[in-house]
Amino acid sequence: MGNHPVNLALRFVLEITALVIAGYWGFYFHEGFMGYLVGIGTPLLMGTVWGVFAVANDPSRSGKTVIPTPGWVRLFIELTYFGFASYALYTTENKLCACFFASITIIHYLISYDRVKWLMTQK
Repeated sequence: MGNHPVNLALRFVLEITALVIAGYWGFYFHEGFMGYLVGIGTPLLMGTVWGVFAVANDPSRSGKTVIPTPGWVRLFIELTYFGFASYALYTTENKLCACFFASITIIHYLISYDRVKWLMTQK
């Protein structure tokens, strides 16, 4: 189920939404130059980490990676990525949206149990 096209589309939407949330968070808490730096820099950093650190031959991605990463590290990166997005929504006084985003993310990972299991076996 983790590689089903509908589930992959959901994950893509979650990924993009997390980047938008990170930018919103940066602009929400900072003004002026720092607002631009954090509001643009945070999503750039998150997107870079997401794209660079991957498990080789991950069937839910292209299978290519810049830095081959053990599966448990990749899972930690993913959970941190989505966890930060939920936290960012929560701290910007969007508690209901934070709960909704976190719930959808949890549902995604429950549906993707086969991918999570696969990640945990990759060295």
